[in-house]
Amino acid sequence: MSAEMTDPRPSPVAWRPEHLRLAIDAACVALWSWNVDSNRFTMDERAFELWGLPWTREVQFETLSAHIHPADRDRVRAAFLATRSVAGPYEIDFRIVLGHEVRWISARGQGADAGIVDRIMFGIFLDVTGRKQAEEGHELLAGEMSHRVKNLLAVATGLTHISSRSAATIGEMSSELIGRLTALGRAHDLVRPLPGHEGTAVLLGDLFAVLLAPYDDTGAFAGRIRIAVQRMGVGERTARTLALVIHELATNSLKHGALSVDTGTLDVSSSSDESDITITWAESGGPVIEEAPEMGGFGSKLLARSVAEQLDGAITYDWLPTGVIATLRMRKDRLAA
Repeated sequence: MSAEMTDPRPSPVAWRPEHLRLAIDAACVALWSWNVDSNRFTMDERAFELWGLPWTREVQFETLSAHIHPADRDRVRAAFLATRSVAGPYEIDFRIVLGHEVRWISARGQGADAGIVDRIMFGIFLDVTGRKQAEEGHELLAGEMSHRVKNLLAVATGLTHISSRSAATIGEMSSELIGRLTALGRAHDLVRPLPGHEGTAVLLGDLFAVLLAPYDDTGAFAGRIRIAVQRMGVGERTARTLALVIHELATNSLKHGALSVDTGTLDVSSSSDESDITITWAESGGPVIEEAPEMGGFGSKLLARSVAEQLDGAITYDWLPTGVIATLRMRKDRLAA
């Protein structure tokens, strides 16, 4: 029996150039070659589309570098130069900027001039934006969960302190604390997505009332937390974002602001125009604010990002000596989402 008849490998006819191109297109792979002497790239049409550039016969490395995210540019330049001396396969992930769009690209090839032909190296580009966004989402979720656990511990401590101020007996304190923690659990459900509740709506005032109920201290004096907002429906997705905002503001107030002392009060009000609604969170009677605190923590960043991306709005702070005034502006047409 001949070697040809016993060879299990596929026939060379399966790997004709047109078949290889079909496989490359199916995998969304973009091809490039790099002249290491002239520092010029030759790329296929998919690569030019990936970089958002019109097709040309050659493109200079500096032309491509101009489209790399400024935070990644120096790292990518150094990495490409290092491939000339580091043996083995390499993978360089970086961002490019196309107008307002940011894409993640993975450049892959062989280092130490392996496979070089006539001073030309070969490799591929892959669009890995989806994978990178998923990784960022997982990191954000992990950070958010850690932040929430820390906040919940602080809130539980604060609610215990509030209950101890107004209760006359241990039994009364226990009953009141259980009630507050139960209300906190209901409020916490609004901060996370619940299966089967998509598309439902709540009233804006009810949302604030439910979320702030655990923090009210009727034993100090009536009306410590006052809510006066317009009557309008809020969709499930927007309710979760607003719940996150309220929960973060209330936690900070319980730690450092008006809700941390007997004399503190909180007023929540709203106003609107044709396109936007503005919610004002005004604290007073708490510890004197001598200077504006740093707002670079995870909670502050998460808050700003959620408001900007999901509500098309912004949140600003006015740190008065008598208490903070937080102003949340968002588009009306986002409320029903």
